[in-house]
Amino acid sequence: MKTKWSAAAVLAAWLVVSGLVLAQGPSGGSLLVLSKRDHTLAIVDPSSLKVLAKAPVGDDPHEVIASADGRTAYVSNYGGGSLHTLTVVDLVEKKALPPIDLEPLHGPHGLTFVGGKTWFTAEGSKAIGRFDPATKKMDWAMGTGQDRTHMIWVSEDEKRIVTTNVASGTVSLIEQVDRRQGPGGPPPGAPRPPPSPRGPDWEVTTVKVGNGSEGFDVLGDGKTIWVANAQDGTVSIVDFASKAVTETLAVDARGANRLKFTLDGKTALIATLGGQNLVFVDVATRKVVKRLKVGTGAAGIVMEPGGARAFVACSPDDYVAVIDLQTMDVTGKIDAGGEPDGMAWAVRR
Repeated sequence: MKTKWSAAAVLAAWLVVSGLVLAQGPSGGSLLVLSKRDHTLAIVDPSSLKVLAKAPVGDDPHEVIASADGRTAYVSNYGGGSLHTLTVVDLVEKKALPPIDLEPLHGPHGLTFVGGKTWFTAEGSKAIGRFDPATKKMDWAMGTGQDRTHMIWVSEDEKRIVTTNVASGTVSLIEQVDRRQGPGGPPPGAPRPPPSPRGPDWEVTTVKVGNGSEGFDVLGDGKTIWVANAQDGTVSIVDFASKAVTETLAVDARGANRLKFTLDGKTALIATLGGQNLVFVDVATRKVVKRLKVGTGAAGIVMEPGGARAFVACSPDDYVAVIDLQTMDVTGKIDAGGEPDGMAWAVRR
């Protein structure tokens, strides 16, 4: 039996489908933007640069990350190290869900989503932790012993972790190790004992970098870390294998808040919260190639999945700047709420 469609029905169906496509954008995702002043998470269409919806996210939201399937967002409620919750947002229904209480850990800030779990820093507790959405429990935590453990990166195999410690001026390199064959263990060739029920062992190395070490990123191979030192205006390059600083770049980026690599790994973008400029550094030559005025200060940076654009939160100016990475120029602005900061990309799967 054939179904007859009226012109109005066909038009309505087309609008629904086109609306869904538009919401995902040309790169197959939506931009998530936190407003620290409005306490909201904005879901932004990257094609039109328009806000599709907003959800409340609790007090002092600073960073946001999306789950691998793009259906859930997690927001850290920071409070200068005093708060202890993660806000959860249903990105499909566009509404806030019950928050996650992280006590006894306080001051969640940096976030990442790896291995189906949400990893976070707990600045007020000098620690990092991990939350499992499947069990709805925090299933792992580890102290850094450093002041203001702020941002976090976790390798895809979950065996290496990097954090920056702002007030200590250090980077923590945390690596999973197998001590079952170490001193006092069985001789080579002998059967290994079963894994410990408490989980794997971890080795923490603290590397001294510059003052105010905060924003950082890890090159695609996971071997090299670039750390922006806000007080010194420098970038420390750290080798994960040797656990040492191999070079310090004098890039004059005082007030550096975030550092992110383009997806091809060729350029590092440094946002300066205390200045007007977004600094572009060529990774191969280690030289500054451009200083772009984006406002009176810049904070969060996120790269579009396709690699063509970057989005930079200009917190003092209440907008997000859209950057064409080929021309290194501002091509648009997004009004996503007052004092935008943390951003992420959500791709529905």
